[in-house]
Amino acid sequence: MKKASTLKRLSIGLGAAALTVCLASFAFAAEKTVKIGNVEPLSGPSASVGIQGKQAREMAVEEINAAGGIKSLGGAKLELVYADSKSDPTVGVTETERLINTEKVHIMTGCWNSAVTYPATQVAERYGVPFVVPVAVRDTITERGFKYVFRIAAKDSWWVRDQFRFLKDMQEEFKTGFKTIAFIFENGDWGTGFAEKWRTLAKEAGLQIVLDEPYPSTASDLTPVVTKMKTANPDIVLLVSNAADAILLTNTMAELKVKPKVVLASGGGHADPKFLENVGKSALGMFDEVEWNTDVNKPNAKEANAKFKAKNGYDLAGESVDAYVATYVIADALERAASTDPKKVRDALAATNLTTGPGMLVSYDGVLFDENGQNKNAGIVIVQVAEMNGKLDRVTVWPKAARRAGYTPVFPMK
Repeated sequence: MKKASTLKRLSIGLGAAALTVCLASFAFAAEKTVKIGNVEPLSGPSASVGIQGKQAREMAVEEINAAGGIKSLGGAKLELVYADSKSDPTVGVTETERLINTEKVHIMTGCWNSAVTYPATQVAERYGVPFVVPVAVRDTITERGFKYVFRIAAKDSWWVRDQFRFLKDMQEEFKTGFKTIAFIFENGDWGTGFAEKWRTLAKEAGLQIVLDEPYPSTASDLTPVVTKMKTANPDIVLLVSNAADAILLTNTMAELKVKPKVVLASGGGHADPKFLENVGKSALGMFDEVEWNTDVNKPNAKEANAKFKAKNGYDLAGESVDAYVATYVIADALERAASTDPKKVRDALAATNLTTGPGMLVSYDGVLFDENGQNKNAGIVIVQVAEMNGKLDRVTVWPKAARRAGYTPVFPMK
């Protein structure tokens, strides 16, 4: 009997100890954080876009954590860990290494600039750390057979394809035609990638290329470029610019009275909220290609934009929406993986099919990755800068089915 009593006491003691361990483990799990490494251009020529992406991620993380964090991980909170790429590929690679090896992040995201994203994702692939690219459009980012790299945004070949679809549709709608085209673009991976595809599609469309002009995005004077544009006198001008150079280019065009029939930008600096603040009516009539606009008719779009604007003083743009969406995609994958193990998170990302929830304010149907990690659903819209009720606004005009009700585009611009 004494032996049985001793065994009983031992059993109770072991049970209590096990319960204590379980409770301690649960407490640890509940307090655990998932570290997301972010390489962003927080200084340099792309700083404004990097900061907007940072603010969008912070808003998403605040919402996710307030809603209980990652429930399958005991309510683990998301923690953002930042590094400044300065738009420099070498710095981007070094900082990606640091975040993975020193900060011990569980997952990576960034880097906005294609020239930085391309080598940074290669580092993450080598270490087997999942990397979610919100927006960096170089095609080959997701065309190297990598298994740990996933992109939310459309790639540049899709952007260029849709620019020429837009031009064709609008010419048919407004019964007009054009003969000449000019390309003006920043000379990094982003701009040169677009230009390569522009050349092919312009020839297929029967357009004569009268100017093909790269420039450094750090340029402080774009008068020589605009002078060449004025001399060439193209019907259509296609642009790829970062924020500072988009502003400089537009203001210089206004000063030199360069007025093509169509000016079509490619997001980036032209989509930056600071762009209209600094160019004003000089941008009237300009078209811009973006993944998202404030008038998109999707659940949560107006509410999320209003919240972001109240926090930061300006509207969401396509790039910041991609960063916001990417954060929800990461949270969704972590929830389904129920683990921070890189392989399990990678497999969960590959199986993503996210169509509802706070993050799905995009203009397309949702996030569904193909075998290369490219979001198959990613799409774009074309907006036009117009004066609406006495204020400058970016109005969705294409696809025609998405055009803002009651608005007739100005096409051509003159």
